[in-house]
Amino acid sequence: MKMTVVPAQVTTVEDRIIGNLGFSQILLLIVPVFAAAGIFLLLPPFMGGALYKYVIMGVTALLFGLLSIRIKGKIIALWLVTVLRYNLRPKYYLFNKNVTSGRDEYHGKASAPEVKEATEKKPVKKTSLNQLDIPTTARILATIENPA
Repeated sequence: MKMTVVPAQVTTVEDRIIGNLGFSQILLLIVPVFAAAGIFLLLPPFMGGALYKYVIMGVTALLFGLLSIRIKGKIIALWLVTVLRYNLRPKYYLFNKNVTSGRDEYHGKASAPEVKEATEKKPVKKTSLNQLDIPTTARILATIENPA
């Protein structure tokens, strides 16, 4: 059987806490419980039941329950964040060369490069190259132009 080593970066799997639910799913399912308790305590009639309270609690529980459903290994809340980031990104890239906001500002004068004192250069002897006679030069040029 062939064994392969899988890098640790690839094996980051969300831990399952209760059954098949991950930590983020459990948080999404607990939030409506606390929200319902707050609604029950803070909205009139205080500590009493009313139809509008139960409707708000039910809608909140339904919304967070839908956000905690897992599709293709990701919960719907993460899919929603991904889609919103994509749709809210800038659609056009505007670039204006005449705007000075992104330019580097250099204060002060540019310093002239330091001039080193000229050192004595040794005179270079010019050597004369052996020149070919005219018929040989013509034959070589003809060979270069038409090598065949």
